[in-house]
Amino acid sequence: METSKKNRFKAICILGAGNIGMAIANGLVASGKFLAKDLTLTRRRIQHLEEAGKKGFSITDDNRKGVRDSSVLILAVEPQQLNSLLDEIRSDLDPARHILISVITGAPIRQIRARIGNDVPIVRAMPNTAIANREAMTCISAEAPGDATEIAESIFEAVGQTLVIEEEQMTAATALGACGIAFFLRAIRAASQGGIEIGFQSHDALLIAAQTAKGAASLLLSRQNHPEFEIDRVTTPRGCTISGLNQMEHEGFSSAMIKGILTSADIASKLYNTGGDAGT
Repeated sequence: METSKKNRFKAICILGAGNIGMAIANGLVASGKFLAKDLTLTRRRIQHLEEAGKKGFSITDDNRKGVRDSSVLILAVEPQQLNSLLDEIRSDLDPARHILISVITGAPIRQIRARIGNDVPIVRAMPNTAIANREAMTCISAEAPGDATEIAESIFEAVGQTLVIEEEQMTAATALGACGIAFFLRAIRAASQGGIEIGFQSHDALLIAAQTAKGAASLLLSRQNHPEFEIDRVTTPRGCTISGLNQMEHEGFSSAMIKGILTSADIASKLYNTGGDAGT
């Protein structure tokens, strides 16, 4: 990417620095590619950003000031707050110097575009909270390929892996990638509880379960094999692994995970339009 483009996305404003907004901010700084002073964080209750201010972030409760001082605007408010935010900042948006990156569940680009009424480039991104320790999976979509998509990719590649997808897949990305963090955490918790039942102390069981889950994921990412291929390498005839796997399947492990993802996708598709709870 050209130097001018790199310089362009150094001034970032995260509008709505709640849980996901702060995870993005902390992850970007932890990457070493961004300085806290180059990130402006906004929140209506600015007292919640006092600790961020001590870390060197620019903080304000004035969304319009954040927009004027920045070039990349990351929209991270709750879905029911999006329309009022867009109405507030609309007059300050400049297509020549701004891009909008929305991480808001369920809000399509066409509705954001209709609300702001100008040609500011708009990108949707769906990261997950692992962004805070630079292990996020972020799916990205835009109206068309271009500088805005490249800038969004450059930002989120600093804090994990990215995948450019079609916008109609963003609801699915929310369920599998963003909600998926909670699903896998619950699976790790269940594994650790099983570890306690077979004799480990709780902290040891959790360490073993979490590191084992990390190792399993790293096998897939590094070797690019199907999960069943790696499973076959662990299982032996009449062995303890296949016995455990079969018992989990008898209890509905895979079907429960699939049904959970389907349910989350259904709810995610309705959040912005119904003004529901913003949590992923």
